[in-house]
Amino acid sequence: MKYLFILIGSLFIGCNQPKETVIVTDKGKIEGSFNADKTVRIFKGIPFAAPPVGDLRWKAPQPATDWDGILPCIEFGPSPIQNVPEPFYCWTEEFIAKPEPINEDCLYLNVWTTAKSENEKQPVIVWIYGGGFTSGSANCDIYDGEELAKKSVVFVSINYRVGILGFMAHPELSKESGQNASGNYGFMDQIAALKWVQKNIEVFGGDPNNVTIAGQSAGAFSVNTLIASPLAKNIFHKAILQSGGLLGSSRAETLTEAEATGIRFMEKTEATSIEELRQLPAEEVQSISNDSKIGRVGITKEGYVVPKDLMAYFKNGKQHQIPIISGWVTGDGDFLGVNEMTVEEYNKEAIANYRDKAASFLTIFPADTNEDIKKMKSKLGMLNFAGIPSRLLAQYNTQPSYLYQFGHTPPDKPDFPNYGAFHTSEVPYALHTLHTWKRDWQSMDKTIEDALSSYWVNFAKTGNPNGGNLPIWNTYNKQSGNIMVIGDTTLSSKEGFLKTELDFLGKL
Repeated sequence: MKYLFILIGSLFIGCNQPKETVIVTDKGKIEGSFNADKTVRIFKGIPFAAPPVGDLRWKAPQPATDWDGILPCIEFGPSPIQNVPEPFYCWTEEFIAKPEPINEDCLYLNVWTTAKSENEKQPVIVWIYGGGFTSGSANCDIYDGEELAKKSVVFVSINYRVGILGFMAHPELSKESGQNASGNYGFMDQIAALKWVQKNIEVFGGDPNNVTIAGQSAGAFSVNTLIASPLAKNIFHKAILQSGGLLGSSRAETLTEAEATGIRFMEKTEATSIEELRQLPAEEVQSISNDSKIGRVGITKEGYVVPKDLMAYFKNGKQHQIPIISGWVTGDGDFLGVNEMTVEEYNKEAIANYRDKAASFLTIFPADTNEDIKKMKSKLGMLNFAGIPSRLLAQYNTQPSYLYQFGHTPPDKPDFPNYGAFHTSEVPYALHTLHTWKRDWQSMDKTIEDALSSYWVNFAKTGNPNGGNLPIWNTYNKQSGNIMVIGDTTLSSKEGFLKTELDFLGKL
C-alpha cells in the first residue's frame, strides 16, 4: 500500500526507538518519530482511506485495509497528482508541494502531538491546504505542525485529491454514484479524513469532541464547503477560513455545468466511457486536463456533498452552526491580477457594472489617478474574494464569529521583489512556521507570529481567540462591524472597519 521509500525508511527508525512512538489505530499499529528535543511525537503518511486508483478513481474514498505488524510513518505520503510543483510569482519553495513523490495513491495524513496519554484530550486542529483545487499538499514547509503542537493542540494535516482526478463531474459518474451526483471527490476525501480523526485521534491524546477545521485559499473554500455539507455533520466543531469563502463567490458550479466540463475532457482523451478513462495513466489524465479549452474543475453544487442553492441554505440556517474565524489578506486582491485602465475607463466600468448605484460606488471607491485605480481595484478584489464571503458567513452564523484583515508585510528577501502582504503570507504567522521560511525576521514578525498562532490555538481550545495578554478581539456583527486588523506594527480590533465598503458590496 505504501511506497518503497517509506518501507526503506523503517530501517532507519532503529530498534531502540522509544515505545511512545508506537500507536494502535483502528487499522493497525503505526510507528512515528520524535522531534529534535523529543517533546513532540510526529506521525507522517498515515493512510486514512484506500488508494483511489483503478476502479476507485472518481469514486468516494473507501476504507483503508488493515495491516499486520507495525507500519512505519516517518515520511510524508505522496502528494496528489498535479503538475510538477515549481516556485512562481511570490510563492517560494516553502509555500508549495515538494516536487516528489507525487502519485494517485495520495490519501495520507499526518499528526503532531505533545500529549503523553490518551487522557489528555487536547483540542485538535485539522489543516486543509490551498492550491486552487489544482495543486497542493500537506508536505509544504509552512504547514509543519510542530510549533502548534507545542502550544498543546494535536495538529493534523491531510491530503486530498485535486484537479481532474479530484473534482471531475460527468453524467456517467453521476449515474453510477447512486446519488445522481458526481465531482467533489476531494471534499469526500476531507470528510473521510475527519471521520478518521473521530475514530483515532484519542489515541494521540486528542479530543474527538473538540475538532477545529482550518484552511487557506482553496482550503478556506473547503472549510466553507464542509460547513455546508450534510455529509460532514458532527465531525468538527469550529472552523477557521483564511482568504476564501463560498457565499457571494462564483467558484461553485451547477452539476450540469460541471458535467459539461467532464464531457469535454472525455472527448479530448478520445475515450468513450469512464471505464476507459480509468485505464489511462494518471499522468496522462493530468496532462490532458491542462488544455484550457476543457475548462476548470472545482466545487459542484450537486445536492449531495454540496447543497444546490448555497445562499438559500445559509439564509435558512441549515449549515453547521459553529464558532468561526474568517478573514483575508490585503494582497488577496492582487494575486488574480489587476487590469490597467484609465480614469475614464474606470468611471465607464462603474456605470456599466453598478448602473443607478454608480455614483455611490465612485464615492466609496474613488479614483482620480491611475495609481488610485490600482488601489481601488486591489481593494475590490480583496473584498469580493474573501471580505464579502467572510461577512456573509458571519451574518448567517448563530455562533460567535471573528473576522480579521492581515496586512503585515514580511521582510525583504535579497534579489527578490517584495510583494507586500501577499495571498498566503499570513499562513506561517498563524501556524507559527516562520522558521521554515527563509527571511530575515524582525522582532515585530515574531510578535505577530506568536499572537496570531495563539489566537488560533485559543480558538481551537475554547471557541474564543482571546486569552492571556493578547489584544482583545471582539466578535463580529453587521451593526458594529468589528474586525481584527493586523498591520505592520499593531494588532487591534476596530469597530466599523471597512463597514461602508462591505455594506455597499453586500447589498448588490
